[in-house]
Amino acid sequence: MSAIGIDLGTTYSCVAVLQHGKVEIIANDQGNRTTPSYVAFTDTERLIGDAAKNQVALNPCNTVFGAKRLIGRKYDDPQIEQDIKYWPFRVVNDGGNPKIQVDYKGKSICFPPEEISSMILTKMKNTAEAYLDTEVKEAVITVPAYFNDSQRQATKDAGAIAGMDVLRIINEPTAAALAYGLDKNLKGERNVLIFDLGGGTFDVSILKITEGSHFEVKSTAGDTHLGGEDFDNKLVDFFADEFQRKHKKDLRNNPKSLRRLRTAAERAKRTLSTSTEASIDVDALFEGIDFMSRISRARFEELNSEFFNGTLVQVENALNDAKIDKNAIHDVVLVGGSTRIPKIQSILRNFFNGKKLNLSVNPDEAVAYGAAVQAAILTGAGESKIQDFVLVDVIPLSLGVDVLGGLMSKIIERNTKIPCKKTAEYVTVEDNQSTVTLDIIEGERAMAKDNNQLGSLKLFNIPPAPCGAEKIEICYNVNSDSILHVTAKVKSTRKQKHIKIKNDKGRLSQADIQRMLADAKRYQYEDDQERERVNAKNMLETYAYDVKHAIEKATSKMEELDITEIRSKCEDTFRWLDDNAMAETEDFQDELKELKDLCDPVITQINGTTKGQRGQPKTQNRRGRINIDEVD
Repeated sequence: MSAIGIDLGTTYSCVAVLQHGKVEIIANDQGNRTTPSYVAFTDTERLIGDAAKNQVALNPCNTVFGAKRLIGRKYDDPQIEQDIKYWPFRVVNDGGNPKIQVDYKGKSICFPPEEISSMILTKMKNTAEAYLDTEVKEAVITVPAYFNDSQRQATKDAGAIAGMDVLRIINEPTAAALAYGLDKNLKGERNVLIFDLGGGTFDVSILKITEGSHFEVKSTAGDTHLGGEDFDNKLVDFFADEFQRKHKKDLRNNPKSLRRLRTAAERAKRTLSTSTEASIDVDALFEGIDFMSRISRARFEELNSEFFNGTLVQVENALNDAKIDKNAIHDVVLVGGSTRIPKIQSILRNFFNGKKLNLSVNPDEAVAYGAAVQAAILTGAGESKIQDFVLVDVIPLSLGVDVLGGLMSKIIERNTKIPCKKTAEYVTVEDNQSTVTLDIIEGERAMAKDNNQLGSLKLFNIPPAPCGAEKIEICYNVNSDSILHVTAKVKSTRKQKHIKIKNDKGRLSQADIQRMLADAKRYQYEDDQERERVNAKNMLETYAYDVKHAIEKATSKMEELDITEIRSKCEDTFRWLDDNAMAETEDFQDELKELKDLCDPVITQINGTTKGQRGQPKTQNRRGRINIDEVD
């Protein structure tokens, strides 16, 4: 049984597997090697991937994208407040946690971001299972290097809801480095900078690669809220302002208009990577008004100059943390679709004094490729060369505790190699203090309140003693997934107590995960039932048209056959289909049986001169779909 690697992206996701010593990027049911991270809900079904994105203009309020930007965050996060302005779907506050509200089968339902992400992961899992022709239970899932503890745990929860054992959560640039190292067959020591700019997140990681098999991350930096979607937002604002200027109307409060403008803006952005100018042309964009406009590459670069230049700040931070001069970097490897933007490449090239950038890895597939390699390593699959790989990663943010005066006392510094375990000692701050509350903090700011609080621990029944006499030992243990576990003990009692961080910071409880896992199975069952219903409808419609075409072609040879009843029955079937488009599977099957009982004997006579012919040739039905199953 193969373990897979999944790049769970903000805008697109990708799945890969290592088989027979080679990594295969697995194409989805549409033949595409990446799948849109979209989930749509309608009155009749749930759509995931290409099918969801293809109908977004018609159903913007119930089509969810960019859920990765919500995962592991609180509702009052300023970045979420900014994103909500551009999302046509509703994000609601549920006890301080963001949830996505959609209408599904006539009901209003709220989904946490983990559950939406789990649906995308389920799609990737099903894609792999169809390719491998076996059940997939294990996976390595990637996250941005700068994801904090809550975001990593939430991603792992999403994998569990999708029914997979998540072998490891690894950083996206580290996965890309594995792809680069395996592809290059490197010798000696090389310092490599991975520049990963995707649809919604940005990471920079510096690695030392020794003999192409030992990967040691020296530092990481980045922004979990910077990517192609932000560049799209700038274009949307630019065109929306132009529309308002020309027509004195604001389309921003109309979800359908905003979605259509966003689609056009995204297309223009892609065009500008290869052309110096792009145009958009949207018919009846708002209140029947057609909208046409043009934008130059220079204008696009000016709109996003703050974002583009900000990436260099993170590059400098990573170099400083790694204590490596930029001239000591052997390769700058570009990963993520947004690195195709010419301005990104030019500012990077200039920063590194004209150095040629490494474009050897596929920017859309490298992360999934590396995740598949890591999955093979963890399961003992693959050739000896793969098993010789050693990966040493680092924690992206410092971990500490809130101490007297509201200060953050760091226990583990950022860019410490993982897994790691460190212990610090603290004392009571009051006479006869019987309880101690420990706030677990993550971040780089001096004041605890300015950082991210992961959770809170409480120790009770501390023996009475003067202020400062009782010592509290706190142990921080970061595992290979970069997820934190905390234990604490009162030293005077000589008894160590293991304490888990509470689930009160937006994490899902085990009960939540189990409930969502059950929901996921139910949704999958409903999806399968709807697919079966549509197939039954298509089989009936296709057979009716096949019969109609057959008797039309054979009319001249059929004087001895009475086809009036058959022709009439076919027309009755078409009318019934128009009136009963939402009928149940069994109803379509019953109609097909009745039609075949009447028509098959005549069709057999028509085809009697063709030896060995069974049924009718496959044809297109009137909606342009091809029925996959041949009708007997």
